[in-house]
Amino acid sequence: MPRGGKRGGGEPKPGEPIPDLLPDHPTLETVREAASTCKACDLYKRGTQTVFGEGPRKAALMLVGEQPGDAEDLAGQPFVGPAGRLLDRGLEEAGIDRGLVYVTNVVKHFKWEPRGKRRIHAKPNAAEISACRPWLETEIALVKPRVLVCLGATAAQALLGKSFKVSRQRGEFVASTMAPFVTATVHPSSILRAQGEDARRAEMARFIADLKKVAVQLAGSRRSGGGSS
Repeated sequence: MPRGGKRGGGEPKPGEPIPDLLPDHPTLETVREAASTCKACDLYKRGTQTVFGEGPRKAALMLVGEQPGDAEDLAGQPFVGPAGRLLDRGLEEAGIDRGLVYVTNVVKHFKWEPRGKRRIHAKPNAAEISACRPWLETEIALVKPRVLVCLGATAAQALLGKSFKVSRQRGEFVASTMAPFVTATVHPSSILRAQGEDARRAEMARFIADLKKVAVQLAGSRRSGGGSS
């Protein structure tokens, strides 16, 4: 089969299920290439391009957000906009090397609504999340992270179930087959939306505290010989 090609051959059709697009022997490179032509839901009509995950092939830490934003959609890379810069700061404060982290999203296309000349984020619905899920499941299976962190309610409920509440359970590690350690915290974009400098400072401190718990687990995995490659 051609590198990164789909099993059935030819161009994908709108609504075609993702499993039919996956390479027979997937790698991050071939799956990223296959995802670039995904039409499993209608979001491909709105987004500039598929925004697949990025990071080391065997990263010890995987961060999963909701979807790419405006900056990510244009750049074709996850977490490169204002929320991404805040994430970088949080990781640095927590002592986590950003270069060793795999970052991705539950949904790979930017869903937006026009507001004047601006493109404003719109929350993906259950059908869009479900259609895109095989890409994320494949990323998790290939990377095999030691620690997986859901950023925000959409990612947490997509992976941990509808009953999971980030407001109540953030920073807690929960049992999961996805990784040895799985937790959730807020999406950094929520910190940007906090009203007032004091509120943003307080929310950032809580976010860093959650990431420091993750850093403890990563340090434990390195001591036991389970680091990234």
